[in-house]
Amino acid sequence: MKDSVFVSGVLCLVTLLASCNSDVPVTATTELDPPGYSVALTRMATHPFLARFNLKVMIRTRSGCSATSELFPDTGGVSRRNLYLDSSDRLYVVGQFDVRRFDQGRCLVELIEFRSLESSTTYVGSFDVDQNWNWTFFPVDVRSEQPFEKL
Repeated sequence: MKDSVFVSGVLCLVTLLASCNSDVPVTATTELDPPGYSVALTRMATHPFLARFNLKVMIRTRSGCSATSELFPDTGGVSRRNLYLDSSDRLYVVGQFDVRRFDQGRCLVELIEFRSLESSTTYVGSFDVDQNWNWTFFPVDVRSEQPFEKL
């Protein structure tokens, strides 16, 4: 009886630990060529059990520009970020609650209003979790655009 209780306890502990979020940052990257951008989006858990994450984007160009920005945190299943390019090669990182625009000329990532999002942008892919809950980048030829529902 004591052995079965012990084994059950160990199995519960292993299951509990396996379901915990790691606080180790996980980065997914992509190369957008053209215009020659390297984009890395890092996600780090902020709670051991709930789907809460801090997000940070880093964009580098061939010309040596490097810009970083903290994104609106994921407070419950909204980590996905869609990427768009406009005709001036400005990159837009769009989430459920925020839009960041990268301007290579000023080497700057800035927060902008949703209504400031250019209508002539082209979807290039998204950072999201795959079927195994791994943080990754999905190019447009692997996954079509999944727009956000505005709350």
